[in-house]
Amino acid sequence: MTERAALRLERVTRRFGPVTALAEIDLAVARGEAVLLLGHNGAGKSTLLRLAAGLVRPTSGTVSVGGATGRDVPAAARGSIGYLGHRSFLHEHLTARENLEFYARLYGLRDAAARAGHWLRRVGLARAAERVIRGFSRGMMQRLALARALIHDPEILLLDEPASGLDPEGRRGLVEIVRGAREGGATLLLVSHDPGLGLEIADRVVVLRRGRLAADEPAGRRSREQWAAAAGGRPG
Repeated sequence: MTERAALRLERVTRRFGPVTALAEIDLAVARGEAVLLLGHNGAGKSTLLRLAAGLVRPTSGTVSVGGATGRDVPAAARGSIGYLGHRSFLHEHLTARENLEFYARLYGLRDAAARAGHWLRRVGLARAAERVIRGFSRGMMQRLALARALIHDPEILLLDEPASGLDPEGRRGLVEIVRGAREGGATLLLVSHDPGLGLEIADRVVVLRRGRLAADEPAGRRSREQWAAAAGGRPG
């Protein structure tokens, strides 16, 4: 897997002052693979995704994206990443359409307007396209943030609790969109408190406990309830 890895962390440790968020993490995600990352609050899941996205640097160890290795994710590699975290990275004074067109242009896409229209339809926000997003509900903001993360057809998707705030219809749409991205060859690293969502998509499950790797197994090896117990929680 190492040679084919789209994303690889080698002996990665990340400290925030006296707190060790991640300790000596070794993880490789193969091209086209979907990995579900489980763990209780504070286990280090979001920190791992932020490291993979290049938003924070490891205290020690190396991060490799697409074969380019270093303590920082290379700038050239960041364009291949679609990241959805706890912050939306959306501009509240702009409309939904303006937000997506802004990011499309930021990624150097020539068809910014067409891309924005396509993704507004995909996430169910076409009717709200011209609304300033300051008044959007949490679910609407999450749908738009998902579109923002996917607008440039990234090769690697890093999704941190992507179903947060979504109603059942939005959740079904999320699964359909992520499956479509995977069918197109995208690599996926997905964080979720609820194994149910990720197990619909994942090939493999990784469990973090107190910043350390506690399990790394094929997704089908355990049931949803067993994975929830392994992660230190209950099935949602």
